[in-house]
Amino acid sequence: MKISSHATRSQARFGADTAGFTLMEMMLVLLIISLIIGGAALMFQNITASAEKNTTKAKVRSLEASLVSYRLDNGGYPTQAQGLDALVSQPTVAPQPRQWKQLVKSDGIVDPWQRKMGYRNPGKHNPSGVDVYSFGEDGLDGTQDDLGNW
Repeated sequence: MKISSHATRSQARFGADTAGFTLMEMMLVLLIISLIIGGAALMFQNITASAEKNTTKAKVRSLEASLVSYRLDNGGYPTQAQGLDALVSQPTVAPQPRQWKQLVKSDGIVDPWQRKMGYRNPGKHNPSGVDVYSFGEDGLDGTQDDLGNW
């Protein structure tokens, strides 16, 4: 096979009309794909954080409603020592509830970060009632991500 002076070896081997990508084109495509995946990951992370926050707010409202039901049935809220566990299982410490019934399943007092929801009686934010709260993602009291019934 005779190769013209302007043809390269690959053109001679595979034919002059063989299409292919240069290294630069492939790197550009990989960069674009990486940017798309990175953007999607950030969007998913924001959606997940928002969902965890909304789930926690809903749990706080649900626990607050269950505590009101407990108070109506038993003449008062669970003590600080009894805590939210009094909604899941019958308290063993005094005062014993007069009409106890399970109001919440055990996973109902756990926040999305797998920590037990907090309970204060009397409440720090609701002195005439109770506080129900989660310390949020960081698990620390008094930070910006704390969520409660205040």
